[in-house]
Amino acid sequence: MVQLQDCVQGGENLYMNKFSVAANKPASNPFRPGCIVVVTLGNPRDKFWGMILALAPEGLSISGIELAGFEDFVLIVKEGELFTPAVVFFPMHRIERIELDLPDGGLPSLSQRFLTQTGRDPGALLSSYAAKDFDRRTDPARSRIAGKETA
Repeated sequence: MVQLQDCVQGGENLYMNKFSVAANKPASNPFRPGCIVVVTLGNPRDKFWGMILALAPEGLSISGIELAGFEDFVLIVKEGELFTPAVVFFPMHRIERIELDLPDGGLPSLSQRFLTQTGRDPGALLSSYAAKDFDRRTDPARSRIAGKETA
């Protein structure tokens, strides 16, 4: 089972630990697994909202949705319908920008809007589906349906 770092303690990003910058210590990396981000992609141009699963020189693995579908996603969750967020890998050459999902002045973050409108924790929701998908892909016994292997 994949274990995601808990980013629920602390600052303005509900899913990001607070970190301090001491004079003799470099700042820790705020873009770590479990944090909610907005990713701007190029070729084709797109935006994606979700939870970081892994960030490496090769690219970014994330569990989430296209930003254009955010309002629909909120409605689906609010109505209790089944959904599955995408678990995707974006190669680094497509990534133009990664930003933490933080409030902007008086505007709430997407995570705060999601929590307010649905009453559900987006971090827990996205990580639970990512963990289930990871288990299904890595455990052959879980990928059998009616005696057949699935990809």
